[in-house]
Amino acid sequence: MLRPWMPPALGALAMVVVACAPASDTTSASGAPTTAAPSASATCGKDQLKLLKPGTLTIGTDKPAYEPWFKDDKPSNGEGFEGAVAAAVAGKLGFAQNEVTWTVAPFNSAFAPGQKQFDFDINQVSITPARQKAVDFSEGYYTVKQAAVALNGSKFASAASLADLKDAKIGVQVGTTSLTAVKNSIAPSAQPNVYNEQIDAVNALKNKQVDVLVVDLPTAFYVTAAQVDGSKIVGQFGSADGTAEQFGLVFQKGSPLVSCVNAAIGALRSSGELANIETRWLGSAAGAPELK
Repeated sequence: MLRPWMPPALGALAMVVVACAPASDTTSASGAPTTAAPSASATCGKDQLKLLKPGTLTIGTDKPAYEPWFKDDKPSNGEGFEGAVAAAVAGKLGFAQNEVTWTVAPFNSAFAPGQKQFDFDINQVSITPARQKAVDFSEGYYTVKQAAVALNGSKFASAASLADLKDAKIGVQVGTTSLTAVKNSIAPSAQPNVYNEQIDAVNALKNKQVDVLVVDLPTAFYVTAAQVDGSKIVGQFGSADGTAEQFGLVFQKGSPLVSCVNAAIGALRSSGELANIETRWLGSAAGAPELK
């Protein structure tokens, strides 16, 4: 699946071992507590990392892996925004492409309590206090907003505010921050239609079973470009309390990898590589009107 506006694949990412800074407590933009990594000689050397499988970095995500987050349903190719972020983090930790294994982790199971079959998961999982009780997160790697999608010519396609969507029949995926945003920011007059899988919510809009689909903004661009003909982004909106929503990598609770991965993300952010990845794969997601 390919969005018309998506650029060519990323080239090979540099693979260098991250130099970890002295430990200090910080707070991410999402409000989630983070901890800078200890020195590389202490725990962040590739051979010193405590991994699910020694010598191999195991990364989880859902299947199918949708664009623009991944490309061609192949997370291992390093393409799409999250595919590229995962490849860049792996490189900073010292792993070559053939030393990374991908495993299927359904969205809701990634942050549910219990033993994890990955070293970290990347799957548009927003950092929330409730989820932090069951798993650990990295610092945020992407700040996201929600978006409303409607069919062209429908009653709600011309909505200019969140209040204009109150009487819409809304479709949304279960367990997502999109569902939370529907309840808190739109507060519709009728309960939203909640679906187990995102594709089911998308098909509900396509089949006119719902008036409006709510998903994160980059996904909304893909929905309108490749999944639902004759649809449009009505607008984007943030959380009701104004708090920035961020995606974070997900870890087993108490994982010693968190600090080293945070250092890798910090290095990617400082060098500008993280911003370049975002621009390359999500660059067209900034033009939707704002709904308030």
